[in-house]
Amino acid sequence: MGRTLTYKRPDGGEAGGYLAEAADAAAPGIVVIQEWWGVQGQIKGVCDRLAGDGYHALAPDLYGGTVVPYHDMAAAEREMTSLDFAAATDQIVRGAARHLAGAGRKVGLTGFCMGGVVTILGAIRVPEIAAAVCFYGIPPAGAADLTAIRVPFQGHFANLDTWCTPAEVDRLEVALKAAGTAYEIYRYDADHAFMNEERPDVYKPEEAALAWQRMLDFWRKHLS
Repeated sequence: MGRTLTYKRPDGGEAGGYLAEAADAAAPGIVVIQEWWGVQGQIKGVCDRLAGDGYHALAPDLYGGTVVPYHDMAAAEREMTSLDFAAATDQIVRGAARHLAGAGRKVGLTGFCMGGVVTILGAIRVPEIAAAVCFYGIPPAGAADLTAIRVPFQGHFANLDTWCTPAEVDRLEVALKAAGTAYEIYRYDADHAFMNEERPDVYKPEEAALAWQRMLDFWRKHLS
């Protein structure tokens, strides 16, 4: 199990998050970005699993302590739309990456849903990130230059997703190809949030297990 902590932002302020540590102090780090529900149990569970797989995992709290109950979509949307994505990426996410990188570690970035959007922004804006894995989240057209993704990138998307649609995934893949970015894109016959075991309405165990293994293989390749 992990613990809560505070760490420094680049602007000198403080941010909070949930940290799960690997047994090896010299292990690489991974920043884990929340869904629009906040740092829920599933996100903490991702950090715990990554620690068990040999990575220090830190989930920065982009909502400053607010956690939205699952399926209160109106509250989740209010929290997400009030978030300054660029500032959160530049300060809260970059601060988390710096915290993990402070011991000379390579650092990866991953995120789910809203966190997938932030993962792509971080892959563009956070220089401490060495590789990125995105789960079903893409910035809207005009919000980010997808050809500016500057690190090896892996994306996992759901064919039945009505928010991060297959057409949006096509748009991302066209940009990655145009930029010559090293990337892997995987598509699953599943709904949005198929990785979240706390949501039985959408969770797909076989697809989630496959995506997790693909992610681990990617981390071993790019963070070792």
